[in-house]
Amino acid sequence: MTYLNRATIIGNLTRDPEVKTTTQGASVTTFSVATNLRWTTQSGEKKESTEYHNIVTWRRLAEICGQYLKKGSKVYVEGRLQTRSWDDAQGQKHWRTEIVADNVIMLDRAGARNNGEEIEINQSEPAASEQTIEEIPF
Repeated sequence: MTYLNRATIIGNLTRDPEVKTTTQGASVTTFSVATNLRWTTQSGEKKESTEYHNIVTWRRLAEICGQYLKKGSKVYVEGRLQTRSWDDAQGQKHWRTEIVADNVIMLDRAGARNNGEEIEINQSEPAASEQTIEEIPF
């Protein structure tokens, strides 16, 4: 049987990317992307809902995202879903679901630094599969 774990979103960054380095020297960048869903109810009322997605990028992709993206940037993100868990100092278990991105396209015309063209960034090597949870610096 074949399995598929793929997530694709288009949205806007809700905060500036945060760039860190693991103890092994790998760059990792995290940021959040908001996506909106708009619909009209049967009574004609317009509604809107917003979802917030946690994004993680690794290595060269992380460095580029940290350099070029900023709060408000419109991006296309493609990657796999990953859920990790940890216990805090009080023993409380926490869960976090993230998109580990292997492809990011900057969609802002004004924000792109190559004469208004879209910038596509691909992760050419495996993302977090080589990193253990303990190595992630957040």
